[in-house]
Amino acid sequence: MSPRLALVPGEPAGIGPELCVRLAQRKNDARLVAIADPDTLLKAAQALRLPLRLRDPGDDAGPGELALLPMAQARASEFGRPDPGNARAVIDALLRGGRGCIDGEFDGLVTGPVHKASVNAGGIPYIGTTELLAEQAGADVVMMLANTDLRVALATTHLPLRAVPDAITGPLLARVLRVLDAALRRDFGISRPRIAVLGLNPHAGEDGVLGGEEIATIIPALEALRREGMALVGPVPADTAFLPQVLANVDAVLAMYHDQGLPVLKHAGFEQAVNITLGLPYPRVAVDHGTALALAGKGVADPSSLFAAVAQCAAMARARAPT
Repeated sequence: MSPRLALVPGEPAGIGPELCVRLAQRKNDARLVAIADPDTLLKAAQALRLPLRLRDPGDDAGPGELALLPMAQARASEFGRPDPGNARAVIDALLRGGRGCIDGEFDGLVTGPVHKASVNAGGIPYIGTTELLAEQAGADVVMMLANTDLRVALATTHLPLRAVPDAITGPLLARVLRVLDAALRRDFGISRPRIAVLGLNPHAGEDGVLGGEEIATIIPALEALRREGMALVGPVPADTAFLPQVLANVDAVLAMYHDQGLPVLKHAGFEQAVNITLGLPYPRVAVDHGTALALAGKGVADPSSLFAAVAQCAAMARARAPT
C-alpha cells in the first residue's frame, strides 16, 4: 500500500516550505499532496536551487515534482518574516488536510511548524496544531514524540510547572493511558504494549517523603488500569526510567509533564524525532522543531525530521489499512 498523505508546510516564512521542496527531491514511502501556496513553494525551490514541478492533486509525482492542492495566501511571504495577514491561509491548510483525512480523501496528515505568535496576531486564537485538529475531529488526543529508539507520551503538555500537580488526576491518567495503549496496538502493531509511567516527584515520591501524588493519585490509577488488562510499569523514578535496561522492556514511556521526558528523547535523536498526535481518526505526524526563521531561505535547514515524519505517517496509515 502506498498511502496518500496530505502535506502542510506550516508557516510560509519559515523553513517548512523549503523542507517540502527537499522532500520532493526523493522517492518517498507515500503519495504526497501538498496543501500550500504555489508561489511560496516555488520561491523556496528557487532559493535552494532545486527543481520543483507542481502537479495536479490527482497526479503521480516523481523526484523534483510535488502534487499540489493550492491554498492561496493573502500576501507574498518573505523568508524569516512571518506575516499575520497569512494566518488564515496557514490555519485553513491545516483544517483542509484534517478534513480530507476525516472524509477519506487522504490516509494521513504530515505537518510542518507553525508560528503561533503570527497566527494569533492575525486574529485567530491558536494554541497548537494538536489542539486545532482535535477540536475539528471531536477527538480525545495525546501527544507522543518518538524517534528510532524511544517513544515518550505526555500526560500534560504546555502547562506552567506550578499547574502540573493539580492537573495530574486519576481520570486524566486513565484517559491518556487508554489512548496511548490503543494507539500502540492499532498504529504500531504491538499486541500488548508495556508502558512505563513516570512518577511526578523525585524518586517517584519515595513513599510519600518527597511528595504524595504517587500514593494519592498515580498508583491507584495504574492499579485500576492493570485490572482492565493494561501492562503498566511504575510509577518509575524519572531519573532512572531512561536507562537502557529499563527501556529494553517497555514500548513507550508516559511522562507527567513536558520537560520531564522530552529532553531525554531529543538528546537521544533530535534530528529524527517526530511529534505524533494519538487518538485522531487518522494518523497525524509533525516535525519536532520550530519555524527556524533565522535559517529560512538559506538552504541549511535539516530536513531529517520531515523525512522521518513522512515515513512514520505512512507506516501508521498502512497499519490502519483494511486487510
